[in-house]
This record gives sequence, C-alpha cells and structure tokens, in this order.
Amino acid sequence: MIQERDSSGFEKWLADAEVSTIKEFRHFARGIRKDAKAVKAAIDLAWSNGLVEGKVNKLKLIKRMMYGRANFDLLRKRVLLAG
Repeated sequence: MIQERDSSGFEKWLADAEVSTIKEFRHFARGIRKDAKAVKAAIDLAWSNGLVEGKVNKLKLIKRMMYGRANFDLLRKRVLLAG
C-alpha cells in the first residue's frame, strides 16, 4: 500500500489487524482507526512534513543542550551555524 500509494486495501487491512491474535497489533490498529482519515491521506498523498519535523527536533535538541546556559542570541547563532 505505502510503496504504491494506494489506500484501496486499507480498510480490509485495518479490519484484519483489529481481529489479529497478536494483542499489540490489535492495539496498534485501534490507534490507527482513531485517525484513519489522516493515515489514508498519508498513504495517498505525495507530500510530507517529515523534513520540517526533523528541523524542529534538531532545534529542540540544541535548545535542551543549552538550557539555562545562554540567551536567545547564542541559541540563534548555534542553530544557524549547525546548518
């Protein structure tokens, strides 16, 4: 489904997962069911916000490393120099 970007079999897959004998798999399927519309869109659509999320994660990491040690100006310089 994901490689071909075709969500036509998504509902059947989800229904099968919800009745699986594996407890963790059933729990995972219930979580997906709560936001099935977004999951289907992620399968069908070509764009993603993964790059933005990666940049935000990197910024938060740098901020945590500097917590209580410097002001915003130094944080800004570190982020810009980190690339």
